[in-house]
Amino acid sequence: MSIPIEDNDQTRARREHLERIREIVGNAYPNKFDRTNVAGNPEGADTVSALANHDTIKRIIGDDAFAAAFDALAHKVAGGERPAPEELAAVNEKLNTVTVRVAGRLAVPPRVMGKAAFVHLSDGKARLQIYVRRDDVREMLSGDSSATTTTLDGWELFGLLDHGDFIGVEGYLFVTKTGELSVHVRSFRFLTKAMLPMPDKLHGISDPEIRQRQRYADLIAGSLKVEHEPGELTPREVFERRSKVITEMRRYLDDHGYIEVETPILSPLASGAAARPFKTRHNALSIDLYARIAPELYLKRLLVGGFERVYELNRNFRNEGIDRTHNPEFTMLEFYCAYMDVIGMMDFWEQMLRTVVQKVTGGTSVRYDEHEIDFGRPFRRLSMKDAILEYDAASASSDSGEAITREMLDDPQQAHSLASRMRDAAKGVAATTSPGEASKREQPVGGSKAPDEIQSGNDIAFIFEHVAEQHLIDPTFIIDFPKAVSPLSKASPDDPSVAERFELFIAGMEIANGFSELNDPAEQYRRFEEQTAQRERGNDEAMQMDTDYVRALAYGMPPAAGIGPGIDRIVMLLTNRRSIRDVILFPHMRPAERHAEETEAADAPPEEAG
Repeated sequence: MSIPIEDNDQTRARREHLERIREIVGNAYPNKFDRTNVAGNPEGADTVSALANHDTIKRIIGDDAFAAAFDALAHKVAGGERPAPEELAAVNEKLNTVTVRVAGRLAVPPRVMGKAAFVHLSDGKARLQIYVRRDDVREMLSGDSSATTTTLDGWELFGLLDHGDFIGVEGYLFVTKTGELSVHVRSFRFLTKAMLPMPDKLHGISDPEIRQRQRYADLIAGSLKVEHEPGELTPREVFERRSKVITEMRRYLDDHGYIEVETPILSPLASGAAARPFKTRHNALSIDLYARIAPELYLKRLLVGGFERVYELNRNFRNEGIDRTHNPEFTMLEFYCAYMDVIGMMDFWEQMLRTVVQKVTGGTSVRYDEHEIDFGRPFRRLSMKDAILEYDAASASSDSGEAITREMLDDPQQAHSLASRMRDAAKGVAATTSPGEASKREQPVGGSKAPDEIQSGNDIAFIFEHVAEQHLIDPTFIIDFPKAVSPLSKASPDDPSVAERFELFIAGMEIANGFSELNDPAEQYRRFEEQTAQRERGNDEAMQMDTDYVRALAYGMPPAAGIGPGIDRIVMLLTNRRSIRDVILFPHMRPAERHAEETEAADAPPEEAG
């Protein structure tokens, strides 16, 4: 049976090699290969990465004199010198006593020099050179550790290997004349044939569509690439750092008394955030269900039930657009603390994020695009309206044609008119349109001349996003949100029109959203009714009424604060990636056929007139 891959000279040669390998060894895809563990790895096996590490080798030998000689040899090689024969002899006397069995992918095409060959094995993280000599290499009978070697011609088998194949080898350690740690192979086992050629070792994969659509190829390319820019992370290192971010967040919350919980991914209501959900059908129960857009209301039910500190690392799903910072499936952390308010949550999150950055990167400053972002300094705190006023003059995208004043923001009619003109400018509406005409088009449904509270809140939020958001590079808490756009947060006791809510912005991206949690069931019910009215007027992102959550609040929920940081965007910051797709292993993409058609259409020359 043929496989659906390209048919060309290279793939045909690899198929021919595979058929000959089958003739020699029989089973060309053995079930396992037992590796030694002389390095004492937690994985229970010697990996390429472990054996390529000089500290590991010194630990294996366990001799101070060897360690000193090994370090001196490495220092000389790093300086461009060749080790003297006596230096090599002293080191190899100890290394030759160490027999290892290790496996990996051929990182380069085999380099044959007469009756011997050198090649590097890779485990995706590091490389280890192996040396194969024609006269003494044999093919292993099988992949288990008790196997003996056969009299089959291992050299012929070695000649059938291609760049990218997986093999397992057994041999002893030594250092070559150029000072490179290697394995002198006595026997090896063919494990897997790479039927497709490997990516370019110099340039990797330049097309982001291929990198994101075929992540396996991206990971291979990163492991095989010879040269990297200073400070550049390989694709594998990006996702290892992502894993470490999550690990350190868990550790910090666990250390501070939080309990990790799990809440439903499928729910009868799309609740906890303002977003368009994915809908499905449960056949056995004969009900519609929605993929989770946020776990918030379930987590706060646990506060009602007596948990004081809870968190969940959760996958959320929102049926919305895809861009540089949005993916329909994404990861968030949400956690809640009883008896805490929005100020305490800002303080806690700031210290938590600073600690995570320190643990993950080894410092408090990271490079993101052209910016140096310092997490070690206190995060700035700025009201939404103050941010608009501060960045209005600097914003090249406001297109308002006039300076924004405090009076304009405090007056709902003026704020509504300003937001309408900005929306029109963003949509390309003719500049000759008068402010009054623009305002009429944006009147709330119902015919009211003056914007209602909800419309006014939406206007202020829109102006902020349009004018200030992209300028918030250093970590900045934006506070004093309009209450009307914060249906789950408490109002400020000093200003009932303002919510005790914050969003953290870094590098122009929203990173986290938190607030003092609304725990008055009557007020929450009224807020849900407002959201229901918005849905009836056509806002399909407004929240749905959740009467069970209101009932839960009626049992009593203590004062509390909560926050929802976006894991993907934090990883973007800490890996210097500009697209969220580059920090998600398998992001959602347009079908390849449609993407090709759209690309071809975009590249096509315009048709001639007439």
